[in-house]
Amino acid sequence: MSRIVVSGIVEFPPDARDEALLKGKALIEGAYTEKGCIHYLWTADLNHPGRVIVYEEWESGADLEAHLQGDWYRNMFAHLSQYSIGSAEINKFRVDLKEAVYNESGVATGYFSDEK
Repeated sequence: MSRIVVSGIVEFPPDARDEALLKGKALIEGAYTEKGCIHYLWTADLNHPGRVIVYEEWESGADLEAHLQGDWYRNMFAHLSQYSIGSAEINKFRVDLKEAVYNESGVATGYFSDEK
């Protein structure tokens, strides 16, 4: 079974972004209580006013599916819809291999060990 990473960008009017995030804090915290939730981050992109970066990590696709059918997701979606979302692109990725960026020598690499 592979882990699932959800990654994306949501654009709000710049004057609405911070309020949307602050008022959604309890919903974000609630998602962390769900089975299989490893990371659930909605955070302001400090380089782009109005932009929110989404990053989630789930133990499995089944855990993500349960989240998407549950109250924390539905309530978050309803909450964020109040803030005139300009655009959103959120994707899911199946993670079949996970390795550290820094190797044993402390050198950062972009390749995986099975690519050499």
